[in-house]
Amino acid sequence: MNYYVMTLFPEMVQNAMNESITGRAIKNNIISLETVNIRDFAGNRFNQVDDYIYGGGSGMLMQPGPVWRAYQSIIKKAGKNKTRVLYMSPQGRTFDQSYARALSHNENIIFLCGHYEGIDERVIEMINPAEVSIGDFVLTGGELPAITIMDAVSRLIPGVLGSDDSAVYESFYDGLLEYPQYTRPAEFEGRSVPDVLLSGNHKLIEKWRLEKSLERTRVRRPDLYEQYLKNHTI
Repeated sequence: MNYYVMTLFPEMVQNAMNESITGRAIKNNIISLETVNIRDFAGNRFNQVDDYIYGGGSGMLMQPGPVWRAYQSIIKKAGKNKTRVLYMSPQGRTFDQSYARALSHNENIIFLCGHYEGIDERVIEMINPAEVSIGDFVLTGGELPAITIMDAVSRLIPGVLGSDDSAVYESFYDGLLEYPQYTRPAEFEGRSVPDVLLSGNHKLIEKWRLEKSLERTRVRRPDLYEQYLKNHTI
């Protein structure tokens, strides 16, 4: 998987992605990350990429030229085949685990991160990205959503996690929240690990985990629980 991030703050993205699991995956050449500073394509001595909004309004808007030239520089490397372009926008489709799985099958993903009051609509129409949101709230820029999506997608790429099974049994797999988990010691402050997890009976353990996943989902996310019931027979 090759990630390309068009941004005004490349260090912000690099610093986050070069840590922990994603950092190890980059070091092991399982995923790659290239940040493209939109200011490098400003075409003026001050590297200015924003200007006043036509028709009035508060704030500044990112100009189309620098964004378009930055995008073209990436397409020359990545090509358009097997490449998805995502624009981080509160108006886009809400990102979820099923979308992460779909994105994980791409060869290249380009992230367009806006700032200020957004980006000139003309260049968005020219690039024609899929608009993606991580929730119904507004952030200062698109970098944090891009980092969030890259982290979620990377976990689904073979070899990124220590065990590929780790991504299979986490929350939202098969539409359920994850069951509770425990480690040593077997007793802590008067609280014991459930006996079934110490039994060594893997069939009973799997049954217990499914029951707990169903229970948690029913209580914490009834919307997911109702959807699960539609797709499964309990």
